[in-house]
Amino acid sequence: MSCPICGGESQKSYRPFCSKRCADIDLGKWLNGAYSVPSQEPEDIENALEVAERIRAQDGKPHQTRH
Repeated sequence: MSCPICGGESQKSYRPFCSKRCADIDLGKWLNGAYSVPSQEPEDIENALEVAERIRAQDGKPHQTRH
């Protein structure tokens, strides 16, 4: 089996990866949403649009801090 990140030979201790570095790169992709699967559920789409609108409305405005 080859490493899904670099194509090198996978190592038993890091399977399916060849090294800790490639395993960490893969984890970073998961955490950053690079492996996300788009939802077709209407509720999810509506929620995503609301979040995008809030972010767009906040652009250029100073961020408020809570006291």
